Amino acid sequence: MIEFRDNAALTAEQAIALYQRSTLGERRPIDNVQTFEAMIKNATLTITAWDGETLVGISRSLTDFAYVAYLADLAVDQQYQRSGIGKQLIEEIKSRLGPECMIVLLAAPKANEYYEHIGCEHNPHAWPLKK
Repeated sequence: MIEFRDNAALTAEQAIALYQRSTLGERRPIDNVQTFEAMIKNATLTITAWDGETLVGISRSLTDFAYVAYLADLAVDQQYQRSGIGKQLIEEIKSRLGPECMIVLLAAPKANEYYEHIGCEHNPHAWPLKK
């Protein structure tokens, strides 16, 4: 039975290990514990998925809870993928946001099909800022 929590004590090491077991580790600074500590500490809304004492999923968001929530990370252990954990993590986020609040994300190319599958709409008019 998978348990979803929004108040779990989470270490950078636990998060890094999960990201390594998911495909998200390829695109995150998994070699920098300090950055991961800051990522966890400064996220506005973090939902975790646990199989007993094992962290198997995480969603990290930055939000005002009223208008927009930016889904910064959605990671599920590869052994647990295709079991509904990612979709439930997003539902857990939605349940904590205001009724008019939208969730936006920047999907990695490998994840585009997944997000379309769970009902996200592609927006080709995003305007990323250049450095």
